[in-house]
Amino acid sequence: MLRKTILLSAITLALPGCFYAHTSQAPIATTYPISEQHKMQAAHHWQVLADNEAKGILQALNGQSVFVSGDDGSPFGQTFHQLLISELVNGGGSVMVSSNAAAEVSYDVNLIEHKDRGMIRPPEGALSVLAAGVAVATIPYNRWAEPALALIPMAVAGDMLIGNVVSESTHEIAITTRVTQQGKLLHSSTNIYYINPGDKDHYMAPEKPISTVRTIRVTDH
Repeated sequence: MLRKTILLSAITLALPGCFYAHTSQAPIATTYPISEQHKMQAAHHWQVLADNEAKGILQALNGQSVFVSGDDGSPFGQTFHQLLISELVNGGGSVMVSSNAAAEVSYDVNLIEHKDRGMIRPPEGALSVLAAGVAVATIPYNRWAEPALALIPMAVAGDMLIGNVVSESTHEIAITTRVTQQGKLLHSSTNIYYINPGDKDHYMAPEKPISTVRTIRVTDH
């Protein structure tokens, strides 16, 4: 059994090299190194972002007065506008209620919707943990004092993953916060997050009503 396992492992390790032993008419798709990206799923996450941006602004401006420009009318825009002002004030910043002689803080939200996304690999080690739990759980019941104890390894495997695994999404947002004064860019920060598809309207400004034009005919009579 051990010899078969070693032989199978050796073959598995050798297979990737076979793919590069032949030519190809087009570049072979490869992956990026594993990276992580947060997912916005609560208004508290907006506060975390506002706190982070406020600290960056205060550090970059070093006591200079700022004015936070208006929001775009979206749920995120309205809430983030208020949170950013609060975090700036709580951080000891000088926040003006008008833009006179103050640096202006503004932000943009870009919504990205992927139409045809490929497979995203599970977290590293996730399959191994689950496989180990399943393997132990399949031990015949007669080896356990109680049959229900066979489910414990599965529960342990689940506990190791739950809370640490967040599903990826086809929707992302890029939030850019800028500080400008007299046409000069003083500070800029961009953060990218996953969002749930059903939450995309939180980041979309309401459509402006289309104005109607009425034609009035004027006569001499």
